[in-house]
Amino acid sequence: MTVPFATSARSTVGLEWELMLADPETGDLVGRAPEFLPELEERTALERYTVTGELLTNTVEVTSGIGDTVAAAVDDIGDAIAQVRTLTDPRDIALLCAGSHPFAQWYEQEVTDKTRYHSLIERTQWWGRNMMIWGIHVHVGVDDVDKVFPIIGALATYLPHLQALSASSPFWAGERTGYASNRALVFQQLPTAGLPWPLQDWAEYESYLDDMVHTGVMADATEVRWDIRPAPRWGTIEVRACDGMSTLPELAAVAALVQVLVEHYSRELDDGRPLEHLQPWFVRENKWRAARYGMDARVIVDRSGTERLVSEHLAETVERLRPIAEELHCAREFAGLTTIAAQGASYQRQIMVADASGGDLREVVQHLIREFRQGPTLRDHLADFAH
Repeated sequence: MTVPFATSARSTVGLEWELMLADPETGDLVGRAPEFLPELEERTALERYTVTGELLTNTVEVTSGIGDTVAAAVDDIGDAIAQVRTLTDPRDIALLCAGSHPFAQWYEQEVTDKTRYHSLIERTQWWGRNMMIWGIHVHVGVDDVDKVFPIIGALATYLPHLQALSASSPFWAGERTGYASNRALVFQQLPTAGLPWPLQDWAEYESYLDDMVHTGVMADATEVRWDIRPAPRWGTIEVRACDGMSTLPELAAVAALVQVLVEHYSRELDDGRPLEHLQPWFVRENKWRAARYGMDARVIVDRSGTERLVSEHLAETVERLRPIAEELHCAREFAGLTTIAAQGASYQRQIMVADASGGDLREVVQHLIREFRQGPTLRDHLADFAH
């Protein structure tokens, strides 16, 4: 199978953000996307951004246009959300985002009435119905197909950092899981999901697709659901490992990290320097550690097995790559990584709210609704319990 890799401007950015729809009073998910999506899609047909449905009717996905900078892509997302609110606010529907909903049950959710979704559920059964997960996808343009798999392999070293920064699914179906990102381990149960295979070049990728299509595992490349994958149609590398970010500034920060890393590795290849790839068993162990411990994870950062606290290694990376962020005009967004590390990732904030409210997960949802609308509001929310 020959799979062309589209021409794409180097280090351009595209973003996808999956959002929950909820009752603003109870915090319960509401499957009401079909009520307003047709009108919304018609209204936004000529915009740079898109708003579409997803697997479950309780979800909408907003997607940016191609941004020359992270800020441009984030502006598209902001515009899309504002447009969504013109139809959700009058219907008394709240928006929020996290990797999982703290207390929703899978059997109360409806699957969107599309053939591809019904086919997925028919094949995956219980695991497919349990995909009550929300995430972000970050696309970064790559200027040479020969760079794609070397960069994907190098990026795998930073998967735990991205996963820890975005971790926002500590609760599942009303229970505290003990994981920072329960979503990471649930999502990998789907066929073709999980860590990317350590392929060497585009020819090996085409061979992989041949094998998977021939044996009926998938229909085409769009069904590859790796944590990092090529997106041949767009000419990008797509990072899909992250939980749904709870606020727009956090989405921007993680997008900036992905953009800067891809550009850094692209420059290394331009200068003839090979990229270091961790052993696959280290990559797998790092994924579990980040899912379990989040920002407190000790991750393996080189082939010799050196272990570092993910937050410390992230701080060093931010300092080292800051000049590239400045050149890409995303220094402000890149600095947001330090803010997440200082103020706590979403899973940490959710746990603090749960503890302060005596384990009331409805309060956690109210916290997420406030954060999504107003930005980080943890201090104000916790203050409510002190009175």
